[in-house]
Amino acid sequence: MRRFLVATTAMTCVLSGPLAANELREMALEYFEPLPSTLMAPADNIVTPEKIDLGKALFFDPRMSASGVFSCNSCHNLATGGDDNLETSIGHGWQKGPRNAPTVLNSVFNVAQFWDGRAEDLKAQAKGPVQAGVEMANTPENVIATLKSMPQYVDWFDAAFPDEEDPITFDNFAKAIEAYEVTLVTPSPFDSFLNGNDGALDETEQAGLALFMDHGCVACHNGVNVGGHDYYPFGLIEKPGADVLPEGDVGRFAVTETADDEYVFRAAPLRNIDQTAPYFHSGKVWGLKEAVQIMSMSQLGAEMEDGDIEKIVAFLGTLTGDMPEVVYPVLPAETGDTPKPTGHVVPE
Repeated sequence: MRRFLVATTAMTCVLSGPLAANELREMALEYFEPLPSTLMAPADNIVTPEKIDLGKALFFDPRMSASGVFSCNSCHNLATGGDDNLETSIGHGWQKGPRNAPTVLNSVFNVAQFWDGRAEDLKAQAKGPVQAGVEMANTPENVIATLKSMPQYVDWFDAAFPDEEDPITFDNFAKAIEAYEVTLVTPSPFDSFLNGNDGALDETEQAGLALFMDHGCVACHNGVNVGGHDYYPFGLIEKPGADVLPEGDVGRFAVTETADDEYVFRAAPLRNIDQTAPYFHSGKVWGLKEAVQIMSMSQLGAEMEDGDIEKIVAFLGTLTGDMPEVVYPVLPAETGDTPKPTGHVVPE
């Protein structure tokens, strides 16, 4: 119940007027952390250049899907904010998935992956969509057969996992993708501000940051990823309508089967949020101003003034960061042993 109490606790520091940048920063650092200056490598997955390069190839390779159509980048498009900018993603046989695709950018900083946290880390997440019938609809065995059929992939796995007798495994497939995704970090003006640059945020953006803290948004959206660190009920004070919160999706309850977890979801990380519409797990809201107002009503029980929302949206814009350079990889060619695509259905 701790997370529910935190989400409902009023902020103890009500702002009576504009703060100097250094005072605002001091307050902000109680809730937020700037991005680290070095890669956040998983403890159980040594990140090397060879592993990153392999993971990048796998991330972009549509042959990891049964149909040969969908890659990780299909739903987590690095050209469009790390997601697909659709209400819910389109997968195998042109099926629509049940939830909005979260951004892959900065996802290494989330407490767990997926809206309901069912994957404990990026390795576990990488295995999920590959096997999901509504997404890539493949099997670990077919993925391994595909990779082993291409000599270039065999060489790349040997280089990435040099101490293993048989490096091409489904676990290593996931570890390589995780190693690449760890690099997808986007330092932003907000990080510059937290690190001491007073001019990184203008007056409106600083006012928005102050309001974000003062209104209590920071209760759920804090830490290095400005969210993504814990789970909270959607509709804590006032449940949104079924158009925003579909009744059939009970969130984390499907994972834990605990009554307290009904309609509980991982708090959305807010970095690059102005690049990743539509919003919420349902993908039903396309405007960031509307999303802020819905959050205000459902989580805080208050209707914000338009001026406050505009300033908060301006602050949220400072969370959009610099993308790492992405050069599209040249992938290995198929051979006569490469499994053929299956199950591709052309829509009517």
